Amino acid sequence: MRAWAVRDPGSIETHPLSYVHKPVPRPEEGELLIKVTVCGVCRTDLHVCEGDLAVHTPQVTPGHEVVGTVAEIGSAVSEYRIGDKVGVAWLRSTCGHCRYCLRGSENLCLHSLYNGWDHDGGYAEYTTVPAAFAYRLPAGYDDAELAPMLCAGIIGYRALRRSGLQAGGRLGIYGFGGSAHLTAQVALALGATVHVMTRGLKAQQLALELDAASVTGVYDRPPEPLDAAILFAPVGDLVPVALRALDRGGILSIAGIHLTDIPTLNYERELFYEREIRSVTANTRTDGMAFLRFAADHRLHVATHRYPLTGAQQALKDLKAGVFDGAAVLTNTEPATSPIRQT
Repeated sequence: MRAWAVRDPGSIETHPLSYVHKPVPRPEEGELLIKVTVCGVCRTDLHVCEGDLAVHTPQVTPGHEVVGTVAEIGSAVSEYRIGDKVGVAWLRSTCGHCRYCLRGSENLCLHSLYNGWDHDGGYAEYTTVPAAFAYRLPAGYDDAELAPMLCAGIIGYRALRRSGLQAGGRLGIYGFGGSAHLTAQVALALGATVHVMTRGLKAQQLALELDAASVTGVYDRPPEPLDAAILFAPVGDLVPVALRALDRGGILSIAGIHLTDIPTLNYERELFYEREIRSVTANTRTDGMAFLRFAADHRLHVATHRYPLTGAQQALKDLKAGVFDGAAVLTNTEPATSPIRQT
């Protein structure tokens, strides 16, 4: 099958990916083989390609916002059938028996594995996923709209929960890409006032179209104190900026898996009056199912920009440069390699 592989992690401008042929993977016990129709392009993929995240699997195929159909079923799987549409997200598996799994915090599992980092992901014609970690998808969306929901949507949903925002509260969003534009819609549906601080005219225009109360530059102060804020931009310099914008008792939730260094914080200016910082680590399947139920009940606007599978490297370059608003997706439009094997 055709697939991308991270040949030599480095700046995306140096073309660290190679377009290669890999064997069609075989689903192991409890797994599904998925014929990929669309795979979202996530900033985490960029971090894997550029080496911001340490190499877990050499020559790994990135991608963890996968929409596709079941092409083959491993043993001990009964809940899926050939041809079912499913989603594949970032979290691939957990151990199920460490102290974190047992208390319902599987996102903190000591032995967790991730699609597109530990295991080949969706920048390919086929990928596999444990059936227990696949998602049923809401109706009313096309595949390109569904793909960003599987990480951008789910992680944004968890980040919103971590921010402690109450219904009707004032939320600040720093950075307005694939995850932020979905999270803003969830917050608005809950009655929040949303203020967006972001670079780029296209992102600012999208925020206004989605009914943000204000849209300013990323280092600007919002027009009123915030009850909560979410930092989506992977820029540590924005942490003190966001903290200063919080009202007393406000919480800053940091949504990314990677962040540049945070400057020294001044206690009185940025942390006093019980302001808090909370990180976000992966997600639980409960988060994923809750967000997808929300998407089924509330028609979300998903801004997507489509690239062919062959254009993955360009899509990542454009993501890094802030060329587009919303999210990019890779589409498999050519006939796929047959998964049928000789026995």
